[in-house]
Amino acid sequence: QVQLVESGGGLAQAGGSLRLSCAASTSIFSRYGMGWFRQAPGKEREFVTVTWSGGNTWYADSVKGRFTISRDNAKNTVYLQMNSLKPEDTAVYSCAADYNRYSRFAVNYKYWGQGTQVTVSS
Repeated sequence: QVQLVESGGGLAQAGGSLRLSCAASTSIFSRYGMGWFRQAPGKEREFVTVTWSGGNTWYADSVKGRFTISRDNAKNTVYLQMNSLKPEDTAVYSCAADYNRYSRFAVNYKYWGQGTQVTVSS
């Protein structure tokens, strides 16, 4: 069982930045694909980005060039740096993990964090 704990959400103005963190309770963190998803009120959960072994990354078109995912395997933590925020980025952001696999589909992830609220004002 892997526990994921997100932090770093909050309120930002349009054009501003926030950095989310997700700490994982596993000693083999480097073997996990780590993804970020978000869900806005009244909308379905959507893929944001994922990182897997070797520093590979994959971004949704809506965040490409504005968001950056990174990981620190020594700290068992994945980060989401969000720049040039827009009101449409407002959502609950959740990190997800799956062993030795990466995907842009939420159904493929076994472990989820509780989520952290990000609100962007115009």
